Amino acid sequence: MDTFFIAHGAVNVVVDETVPVRSFLQSWKSDTMQETPKAILMVSGHWDTDAPTVNLVHGTNDTIHDFNGFPEFFYQLKYPAPGAPDVAMRVKELLDTSRFGPVKEEKARGLDHAVWVPLMLMYPEANIPVCELSVQTGRSAEYHYNLGKALAPLRDEGVLIIGSGHVTHNLKDRGPTDGPTPKWASDFDTWVKDSLLNGRYDEVNNCEKVQGYKRNHLKPDHLFPLHVALGAAGKGAKATLIHHSWTDSVISYASYRFTAAAAQ
Repeated sequence: MDTFFIAHGAVNVVVDETVPVRSFLQSWKSDTMQETPKAILMVSGHWDTDAPTVNLVHGTNDTIHDFNGFPEFFYQLKYPAPGAPDVAMRVKELLDTSRFGPVKEEKARGLDHAVWVPLMLMYPEANIPVCELSVQTGRSAEYHYNLGKALAPLRDEGVLIIGSGHVTHNLKDRGPTDGPTPKWASDFDTWVKDSLLNGRYDEVNNCEKVQGYKRNHLKPDHLFPLHVALGAAGKGAKATLIHHSWTDSVISYASYRFTAAAAQ
Protein backbone atom coordinates (compact mmCIF):
# COMPACT_ATOMS: atom_id res chain seq x y z
CA MET A 1 0.00 0.00 0.00
CA ASP A 2 1.32 3.45 -0.91
CA THR A 3 1.78 6.16 1.70
CA PHE A 4 0.70 9.78 1.37
CA PHE A 5 1.32 13.31 2.55
CA ILE A 6 -1.73 15.55 2.24
CA ALA A 7 -2.40 19.19 3.00
CA HIS A 8 -5.35 19.39 5.39
CA GLY A 9 -6.23 23.09 5.39
CA ALA A 10 -8.46 24.88 7.85
CA VAL A 11 -11.86 23.61 8.92
CA ASN A 12 -13.65 25.69 6.26
CA VAL A 13 -12.32 23.25 3.65
CA VAL A 14 -15.23 20.99 4.62
CA VAL A 15 -17.76 23.35 3.01
CA ASP A 16 -15.85 26.03 1.06
CA GLU A 17 -15.92 25.08 -2.61
CA THR A 18 -13.51 27.88 -3.50
CA VAL A 19 -10.63 26.05 -1.76
CA PRO A 20 -9.08 23.89 -4.52
CA VAL A 21 -7.95 21.07 -2.23
CA ARG A 22 -11.56 20.31 -1.35
CA SER A 23 -12.38 18.74 -4.73
CA PHE A 24 -9.11 16.79 -4.63
CA LEU A 25 -10.02 15.27 -1.27
CA GLN A 26 -13.60 14.57 -2.34
CA SER A 27 -12.36 12.61 -5.36
CA TRP A 28 -9.92 10.57 -3.26
CA LYS A 29 -11.63 7.19 -3.57
CA SER A 30 -12.30 7.52 -7.30
CA ASP A 31 -9.07 9.16 -8.47
CA THR A 32 -6.34 8.41 -5.93
CA MET A 33 -7.02 5.45 -3.66
CA GLN A 34 -9.45 2.88 -5.00
CA GLU A 35 -8.44 0.20 -2.49
CA THR A 36 -10.26 0.39 0.84
CA PRO A 37 -7.80 0.22 3.76
CA LYS A 38 -8.37 -1.92 6.82
CA ALA A 39 -7.48 1.07 8.98
CA ILE A 40 -5.89 4.52 8.70
CA LEU A 41 -2.86 5.81 10.60
CA MET A 42 -2.73 9.60 10.45
CA VAL A 43 0.40 11.49 11.48
CA SER A 44 -0.89 14.86 12.58
CA GLY A 45 0.74 18.26 12.30
CA HIS A 46 -1.54 19.35 15.15
CA TRP A 47 -0.28 16.93 17.80
CA ASP A 48 3.20 17.71 19.11
CA THR A 49 4.55 15.65 22.02
CA ASP A 50 7.90 14.98 23.65
CA ALA A 51 7.73 11.27 22.77
CA PRO A 52 5.79 9.37 20.07
CA THR A 53 2.19 9.04 21.22
CA VAL A 54 -0.81 7.22 19.79
CA ASN A 55 -4.47 7.65 20.58
CA LEU A 56 -5.63 4.24 21.73
CA VAL A 57 -9.41 4.41 21.50
CA HIS A 58 -11.88 1.59 22.02
CA GLY A 59 -15.17 2.62 20.49
CA THR A 60 -15.71 5.86 18.61
CA ASN A 61 -13.13 8.63 18.25
CA ASP A 62 -14.17 12.00 19.63
CA THR A 63 -13.93 15.02 17.32
CA ILE A 64 -11.54 17.71 18.59
CA HIS A 65 -12.41 21.27 17.55
CA ASP A 66 -8.89 22.67 17.89
CA PHE A 67 -9.45 26.03 16.19
CA ASN A 68 -10.79 29.48 17.00
CA GLY A 69 -12.76 32.23 15.33
CA PHE A 70 -15.05 30.16 13.11
CA PRO A 71 -18.88 30.21 13.01
CA GLU A 72 -20.67 27.96 15.48
CA PHE A 73 -21.58 25.53 12.68
CA PHE A 74 -18.02 24.24 12.53
CA TYR A 75 -17.95 23.42 16.24
CA GLN A 76 -20.93 21.11 15.76
CA LEU A 77 -19.25 18.97 13.11
CA LYS A 78 -18.51 15.38 14.07
CA TYR A 79 -16.44 12.67 12.45
CA PRO A 80 -17.38 9.54 14.42
CA ALA A 81 -14.82 7.13 12.99
CA PRO A 82 -14.12 4.07 15.10
CA GLY A 83 -10.83 3.91 16.95
CA ALA A 84 -8.13 1.48 15.87
CA PRO A 85 -6.68 0.13 19.13
CA ASP A 86 -5.06 -2.82 17.37
CA VAL A 87 -3.21 -0.43 15.05
CA ALA A 88 -2.19 1.71 18.01
CA MET A 89 -0.70 -1.31 19.75
CA ARG A 90 1.06 -2.38 16.55
CA VAL A 91 2.53 1.11 16.18
CA LYS A 92 3.78 0.90 19.76
CA GLU A 93 5.33 -2.49 19.07
CA LEU A 94 7.10 -1.37 15.89
CA LEU A 95 8.43 1.87 17.36
CA ASP A 96 9.46 0.34 20.68
CA THR A 97 11.30 -2.45 18.86
CA SER A 98 13.09 0.15 16.72
CA ARG A 99 14.08 2.13 19.85
CA PHE A 100 11.75 5.07 19.31
CA GLY A 101 9.95 4.28 22.54
CA PRO A 102 8.68 4.12 25.05
CA VAL A 103 5.64 5.07 22.99
CA LYS A 104 2.90 6.68 25.04
CA GLU A 105 -0.85 6.06 24.85
CA GLU A 106 -3.65 8.60 24.99
CA LYS A 107 -6.92 6.81 25.66
CA ALA A 108 -9.07 9.93 25.96
CA ARG A 109 -7.82 11.85 22.93
CA GLY A 110 -9.94 12.01 19.79
CA LEU A 111 -9.06 13.24 16.32
CA ASP A 112 -7.84 16.81 15.73
CA HIS A 113 -8.76 18.78 12.61
CA ALA A 114 -5.60 17.78 10.73
CA VAL A 115 -7.16 14.31 10.75
CA TRP A 116 -10.93 14.67 10.59
CA VAL A 117 -11.17 17.58 8.15
CA PRO A 118 -9.53 15.72 5.24
CA LEU A 119 -11.07 12.38 6.22
CA MET A 120 -14.55 13.91 6.26
CA LEU A 121 -14.08 14.58 2.55
CA MET A 122 -12.05 11.47 1.69
CA TYR A 123 -14.08 8.91 3.62
CA PRO A 124 -17.34 10.67 4.56
CA GLU A 125 -18.94 7.45 5.79
CA ALA A 126 -16.55 7.52 8.80
CA ASN A 127 -16.56 3.72 8.87
CA ILE A 128 -12.82 3.03 8.67
CA PRO A 129 -10.94 2.73 12.00
CA VAL A 130 -8.54 5.63 12.57
CA CYS A 131 -5.47 5.92 14.79
CA GLU A 132 -3.54 9.17 15.24
CA LEU A 133 0.21 9.50 15.82
CA SER A 134 1.98 12.62 17.12
CA VAL A 135 5.12 14.38 15.91
CA GLN A 136 8.07 15.60 17.98
CA THR A 137 9.15 19.10 17.00
CA GLY A 138 12.09 18.81 19.38
CA ARG A 139 13.51 16.18 17.02
CA SER A 140 14.79 16.42 13.45
CA ALA A 141 13.35 15.71 10.02
CA GLU A 142 15.69 12.73 9.70
CA TYR A 143 14.38 11.35 13.00
CA HIS A 144 10.85 11.41 11.59
CA TYR A 145 11.97 9.75 8.36
CA ASN A 146 13.54 6.92 10.33
CA LEU A 147 10.46 6.68 12.52
CA GLY A 148 8.45 6.27 9.34
CA LYS A 149 10.76 3.48 8.19
CA ALA A 150 9.94 1.59 11.38
CA LEU A 151 6.24 1.80 10.50
CA ALA A 152 6.68 0.37 6.99
CA PRO A 153 5.34 -3.14 7.89
CA LEU A 154 1.90 -1.59 8.42
CA ARG A 155 1.60 -1.11 4.64
CA ASP A 156 1.50 -4.86 4.16
CA GLU A 157 -1.12 -5.19 6.89
CA GLY A 158 -3.75 -3.10 5.13
CA VAL A 159 -3.07 0.14 7.03
CA LEU A 160 -3.10 3.38 5.06
CA ILE A 161 -0.40 5.72 6.39
CA ILE A 162 -1.02 9.43 5.81
CA GLY A 163 0.99 12.40 6.98
CA SER A 164 -1.22 15.49 7.36
CA GLY A 165 0.36 18.93 7.32
CA HIS A 166 1.62 21.58 4.89
CA VAL A 167 4.83 22.09 2.91
CA THR A 168 4.68 25.80 3.78
CA HIS A 169 2.90 27.01 6.91
CA ASN A 170 3.71 30.54 8.01
CA LEU A 171 0.38 31.73 9.38
CA LYS A 172 1.81 35.07 10.50
CA ASP A 173 2.50 36.19 6.93
CA ARG A 174 -0.79 35.14 5.37
CA GLY A 175 -2.17 37.33 2.62
CA PRO A 176 -5.18 37.27 0.29
CA THR A 177 -5.81 33.98 -1.49
CA ASP A 178 -5.78 35.72 -4.85
CA GLY A 179 -2.59 37.59 -3.98
CA PRO A 180 0.88 36.74 -5.31
CA THR A 181 2.90 34.05 -3.54
CA PRO A 182 6.11 35.58 -2.14
CA LYS A 183 9.37 34.19 -3.42
CA TRP A 184 10.44 32.79 -0.03
CA ALA A 185 7.34 30.56 0.00
CA SER A 186 7.34 29.50 -3.65
CA ASP A 187 11.09 28.80 -3.59
CA PHE A 188 10.82 26.46 -0.62
CA ASP A 189 7.76 24.73 -2.05
CA THR A 190 9.59 24.22 -5.36
CA TRP A 191 12.70 22.95 -3.59
CA VAL A 192 10.65 20.32 -1.74
CA LYS A 193 8.92 19.29 -4.97
CA ASP A 194 12.13 19.02 -7.00
CA SER A 195 13.93 17.16 -4.22
CA LEU A 196 11.12 14.65 -3.80
CA LEU A 197 10.43 14.05 -7.48
CA ASN A 198 14.12 13.55 -8.19
CA GLY A 199 14.65 11.19 -5.28
CA ARG A 200 16.97 13.49 -3.32
CA TYR A 201 15.60 12.25 -0.02
CA ASP A 202 18.82 12.89 1.89
CA GLU A 203 18.33 16.58 1.14
CA VAL A 204 14.68 16.44 2.23
CA ASN A 205 15.79 14.82 5.48
CA ASN A 206 18.17 17.70 6.09
CA CYS A 207 15.66 20.41 5.20
CA GLU A 208 16.54 22.38 8.33
CA LYS A 209 19.68 23.55 6.51
CA VAL A 210 17.82 24.89 3.47
CA GLN A 211 17.26 28.60 2.97
CA GLY A 212 13.68 29.51 3.70
CA TYR A 213 13.02 26.62 6.06
CA LYS A 214 12.54 28.74 9.19
CA ARG A 215 10.59 31.42 7.34
CA ASN A 216 8.09 28.82 6.13
CA HIS A 217 7.99 26.80 9.34
CA LEU A 218 8.15 28.78 12.56
CA LYS A 219 7.57 25.31 14.02
CA PRO A 220 8.16 22.18 11.93
CA ASP A 221 5.04 20.38 13.15
CA HIS A 222 3.32 20.67 9.75
CA LEU A 223 6.33 19.46 7.74
CA PHE A 224 7.46 16.44 9.75
CA PRO A 225 4.41 14.33 8.82
CA LEU A 226 5.81 14.37 5.28
CA HIS A 227 9.02 12.74 6.48
CA VAL A 228 7.13 10.02 8.33
CA ALA A 229 5.08 9.18 5.24
CA LEU A 230 8.19 9.19 3.06
CA GLY A 231 10.09 6.92 5.41
CA ALA A 232 7.15 4.52 5.71
CA ALA A 233 7.20 3.98 1.94
CA GLY A 234 10.63 2.35 2.28
CA LYS A 235 13.98 2.71 0.56
CA GLY A 236 13.79 3.57 -3.11
CA ALA A 237 10.21 4.84 -2.94
CA LYS A 238 9.01 7.06 -5.76
CA ALA A 239 7.33 10.39 -5.02
CA THR A 240 4.46 11.74 -7.14
CA LEU A 241 2.86 15.16 -6.80
CA ILE A 242 -0.89 14.48 -6.69
CA HIS A 243 -2.23 17.95 -5.89
CA HIS A 244 -0.92 21.49 -5.81
CA SER A 245 -2.61 24.76 -4.96
CA TRP A 246 -2.24 27.79 -2.69
CA THR A 247 -4.39 29.76 -0.26
CA ASP A 248 -3.63 32.88 1.77
CA SER A 249 -0.69 33.63 -0.55
CA VAL A 250 1.74 31.56 1.54
CA ILE A 251 0.04 28.23 2.37
CA SER A 252 0.99 25.47 -0.06
CA TYR A 253 -1.39 22.55 -0.50
CA ALA A 254 1.18 20.36 -2.24
CA SER A 255 0.28 16.72 -1.62
CA TYR A 256 2.34 13.66 -2.46
CA ARG A 257 2.04 9.94 -3.03
CA PHE A 258 4.95 7.66 -2.13
CA THR A 259 5.07 4.36 -3.96
CA ALA A 260 7.26 1.58 -2.59
CA ALA A 261 10.07 0.38 -4.86
CA ALA A 262 8.58 -3.13 -5.13
CA ALA A 263 5.32 -1.69 -6.48
CA GLN A 264 6.86 0.50 -9.19
